[in-house]
Amino acid sequence: MSVDVVTFGCRLNAFESEVIRREAERAGMADTIVINSCAVTNEAVAQARQSIRKLKRGRPSARIVVTGCAAQTQPAMFAEMAEVDRVIGNDEKMRGDAWRATRDALAGAADFGIANDEKVAVADIMAVTDMAPHLVEGFQDGLPRAFVQVQNGCDHRCTFCIIPFGRGNSRSVPMGAVVDQVRALTEAGHAEIVLTGVDLTSYGADLPGAPKLGFLVKQILRHVPGVKRLRISSIDSIEVDRDLLDMIANDERLMPHLHLSLQSGDDMILKRMKRRHLRQDAIDFCAQVRRLRPDIAFGADIIAGFPTETEAMFSRSLDLVTKCDLTFLHVFPYSPRPGTPAARMPQVRGDVIKDRAKRLRAAGDAALRRRLQSDVGTPRQVLIESATQGRTEHFMPVAITGETPGTVRPLIMTGHDGTRLTV
Repeated sequence: MSVDVVTFGCRLNAFESEVIRREAERAGMADTIVINSCAVTNEAVAQARQSIRKLKRGRPSARIVVTGCAAQTQPAMFAEMAEVDRVIGNDEKMRGDAWRATRDALAGAADFGIANDEKVAVADIMAVTDMAPHLVEGFQDGLPRAFVQVQNGCDHRCTFCIIPFGRGNSRSVPMGAVVDQVRALTEAGHAEIVLTGVDLTSYGADLPGAPKLGFLVKQILRHVPGVKRLRISSIDSIEVDRDLLDMIANDERLMPHLHLSLQSGDDMILKRMKRRHLRQDAIDFCAQVRRLRPDIAFGADIIAGFPTETEAMFSRSLDLVTKCDLTFLHVFPYSPRPGTPAARMPQVRGDVIKDRAKRLRAAGDAALRRRLQSDVGTPRQVLIESATQGRTEHFMPVAITGETPGTVRPLIMTGHDGTRLTV
């Protein structure tokens, strides 16, 4: 059997899962399931554990290898699971030699048994200082959208976030390697390329000349003229540079959709989170970009119930949906991550967190419906993802029938069902 990879979490994990599959198969792994885990919330970790148990019940002969951010930050917890045969770190999962070592270790385990501490191959992620570019020729999920990793890690220490301890410090893929990857995927037929990273707008700070994300985007669009659609995953608005704003305004191949890491709409909470922007910065940024690209759609991450958040503070997050005209909301009920400063702050009651998350999601659903309604009657360029769904330039989902996946088609939006446009 080939290697199966189950992916949790971010788009960066989606890219890395393709590298994992390739390197594990090259190493000769057989009858193996790899869990590429996420650590952003307690729920994400719990989902990985539940998936491990379910997969093992369904395929008892398979070896289970756990990697990703949760494996990096909590390796002992996964090693204690009877279903798990090996735990490898976030740096190791991208290296062929680590998969060969895993193959050999599992072969030994079959003959002699293996102790929990011998299951773990997780190195110090903070000692990793560079990135080896990986050329991925295609994605096995069949989608015409492909992901390109341009950055990893984070130098910032938001008080709620465990991810720097799972990913390490910020490091960037050289521009030439990124351009080569985009070109290869475009030539392979992927109609849309998504640039991914942990802290995308910190791109280039560790490279010669310290190029910024906007300059990278310019180089991609200049040197890969065949790319039809270029999209950027989550960004920190306070770090957006002039070149990126220029590309948003002047190149239609850069999709009019930005997902912002906002987290809160209250200045005191933002300071306690150790964020680098204030409420007005977010509002001003959205207004500035909307002047450059009036039809742009914004998404945002917002945390409900951060420690010390009062109802008045929460109301300012709720109000941000309207102030920034947000269309897509990713709502995270606050989840204390062990070892983070926020976990030691006075906590909001669980029922209050749940209620605030529900109200935020309701505001997000209403905002999405308003945007859907505004698109009715308009022509859109739709990327056909499957036999039943496509996406507009603004990342709006479209219900379709009878179209060929992988193509980009001009279609007129005739209505919506509350969650998707219809044609």
